[in-house]
Amino acid sequence: MKIAVMGAGAVGCYYGGMLARAGHAVVLVGRPQHVAAIERDGLLLDAQSFREHVALEAGTDAGGVAGAQLVLCCVKSTDTATAAAEMAPHLAADAIILSLQNGVDNADRLQVLLGREVLPAVVYVAAEMAGPGHVKHRGRGELVIGPSPHGAELARLFAAAGVPVQVSDNVAGALWAKLIINCAWNALSAITQLPYGRVVAGTGVDGVMRDIVAECLAVAQAEGVTLPGDIHQAVADIVRTMPSQLSSTAQDLARGKRSEIDHLNGYVLRRGEALGIATPVNRVLHALVRLLEDKQANEAA
Repeated sequence: MKIAVMGAGAVGCYYGGMLARAGHAVVLVGRPQHVAAIERDGLLLDAQSFREHVALEAGTDAGGVAGAQLVLCCVKSTDTATAAAEMAPHLAADAIILSLQNGVDNADRLQVLLGREVLPAVVYVAAEMAGPGHVKHRGRGELVIGPSPHGAELARLFAAAGVPVQVSDNVAGALWAKLIINCAWNALSAITQLPYGRVVAGTGVDGVMRDIVAECLAVAQAEGVTLPGDIHQAVADIVRTMPSQLSSTAQDLARGKRSEIDHLNGYVLRRGEALGIATPVNRVLHALVRLLEDKQANEAA
């Protein structure tokens, strides 16, 4: 199968690399420094159980999605509208589009912008770009996708590439569960520039995280969302499975990039305001990350 990855950062490179390793014709659309390294040496996929250079195509232009039967949209939430506009002229009429993005509304946003079905996916993977064309996998890697006529086919395709996939009738609940996990961990990791294992060891952090989760749950309940399983346990499990991981928000701040905080704690804040639910802890974390982003932008100017 020809597969294109739009936004080949850590998440896109990991899943694109795994699919290419399984024999699919993968095209990564990413940043120039990564594309140059991949064109020269292949993608260095530095996983927990292997380390190898994977041969695949890479380019900087969204035209790379042309002819792809499956398109993985892995851009930051802040870039969703731009990515949709760039991809739209090139998408095959029968392409399956899968959103592998943080936040709960990116698949819906893409669907409106593209005027066609986009399947949401919940991503649980610890990965980072360790250098140009080098993705470092630190843990997990499973996906949860929504039901569709393509669900069984996608589950088989990813499973054959070593990626576990669950097809869920409650993908909205799974998306919200991931959002709550991100709200609990990402900003704290970003503000402190500490990995999860060191964040959770901080004085008073347990209480702060309980407050974050409680606010998120109140908003989710008001939205009519049913969460799968024990969300408090799911939040706690992150440190067990990814103790050395810096959040994606922390990685963005470390590189001087605008993060997805508006689509994480900021999203809960906005929905809480619309629903009349107070979210003071999420408000503070959102404000602090935005302050750090603005500080960096002013210093770079």
